[in-house]
Amino acid sequence: MMSPVQWATLGFLSFLLILAYIRDNDRKLKTIPARAAQLSPNRWSPKDVERMASECELAAPSIDDQLPPKTGRRYIVIGGAGFLGGWIVLQLLRRGEDPKRIRILDIRPPKRLDLLEGKAKDVKFIQVDVSDKMAVDAAFSEPWPDNDESPISVFNTAANIRFYERHSSLIPLSAKVNIQGAENIIDACRKVGASVLVHTSSGSVSVHSSCFLLWPWQEEPKHFVQVINDDDELIPKAHKDFFSNYGYTKRQAEILVRGANDAEGLRTGCLRPGNGIFGAGGDMLCGAYLVRKSNPTWIQNIVSSFTYVENCALAHLLYEERLIESSKLGGQAFCIADPGAPPTYGDVYTELEVLDGEVSFPHLSPTFMLLIAYLFEFLYLARHLLNAYGYPFLASFIPNIAGGDLVNLQPSLYNLTMVHLIFDDSRARLSPEKGGLGYKGAFTTFEGLYKTAVEHRRGLNRPGAMARSDVAGVSFKGMGFMKAQRGVGWLADKIKEETGVDPVEVLASS
Repeated sequence: MMSPVQWATLGFLSFLLILAYIRDNDRKLKTIPARAAQLSPNRWSPKDVERMASECELAAPSIDDQLPPKTGRRYIVIGGAGFLGGWIVLQLLRRGEDPKRIRILDIRPPKRLDLLEGKAKDVKFIQVDVSDKMAVDAAFSEPWPDNDESPISVFNTAANIRFYERHSSLIPLSAKVNIQGAENIIDACRKVGASVLVHTSSGSVSVHSSCFLLWPWQEEPKHFVQVINDDDELIPKAHKDFFSNYGYTKRQAEILVRGANDAEGLRTGCLRPGNGIFGAGGDMLCGAYLVRKSNPTWIQNIVSSFTYVENCALAHLLYEERLIESSKLGGQAFCIADPGAPPTYGDVYTELEVLDGEVSFPHLSPTFMLLIAYLFEFLYLARHLLNAYGYPFLASFIPNIAGGDLVNLQPSLYNLTMVHLIFDDSRARLSPEKGGLGYKGAFTTFEGLYKTAVEHRRGLNRPGAMARSDVAGVSFKGMGFMKAQRGVGWLADKIKEETGVDPVEVLASS
């Protein structure tokens, strides 16, 4: 039988072994493989940010020279009170469309100031849950002013972005809006005789899941670098291979939309923004960083394409133009991203820190946070399954993490953010004559971030419009995170004093 000293020795050695594993695993996850670095060779220093920001101030980019001309058609924008949909509405108005010929369908009314003033205030809003077929049909069929009978174009940007769920039992929670909603919209388009439907898919439909707790002999996770283009063969085939239920359900919706294409009737197409859409108006990515201020991170080395929201809205209008002109591009899907080389998340952090001055990005161990993510997933899934199988009393004993942003910290988040994602939108950039959309993008990611920071400082779209940003990401609000950090620091000091080993150094070093 082991003595207390032996047990203590075994425990201490186990602790050191775990620390050594975390350190080695962190080293592997914090690398930029050469094949990713080739596509993103330059990092942004604070001086680079200051210089490029001065250039943006002197010559601000604009989409005006790339906007397709006014069509005089009727427009239905599903999700038009929100982030991307709101920008599509604004660009339609910017090019001269009649606000009385634009209709917003959304689950909530607009709160963005830019959708409540000027011509935008004259755009009709109808509150609709896209999963309610009768409500969608009624909203599409509601009479237009002056009995207008001009052709109808539809943009569907509505989505339930539950990117944190990956268990198959949770698919219905995403499918209700992402699949059933898309089907209802297709049916409604046919009933009112709409001729164009442009559907916002997601670049994440092509993102493969992986495992980030590596064996000692592994140097990197599978699918650590993913270069994604329009090729459907790149898309995962089985549910387990998608990064989460969100990617899976968006793929199923895309199949429905593309399959509904009819050269003589409803012409459809899908856009896959990669990897995330950001900008003013309530994004869940870079603008959300500015809202939260403190943003614990462990992905600063990750190379990723981004899509600034004005570029994304512009791509939707360009695809509409192509579908009006010809049926040749109907039933297809195009990746889109910002022009220029993709940055790392660390580059994004540097720019926002320099431009904002209040935002910060404390660095944490990716491996340690992954272990916490597995714990949160277990709690989240156990509570869901107990409730689903009729044991609410037992479920009540499990902490409910669904009420705040901690729900986002689950392993599927790593599938999307702990891999280097580079999107190749070269086909979308081809001229229409060569089978492309003629998409260029007016803003680089740096320029989009600059405008996002400027408009954040101006308080654009507040209050209320940023609620979507407030629930995105992981802030550790309500967990006493900083107090916990101080407690960990005290414990680390004691361990170092007794053993000469600094566990914080072990966890943080790469």
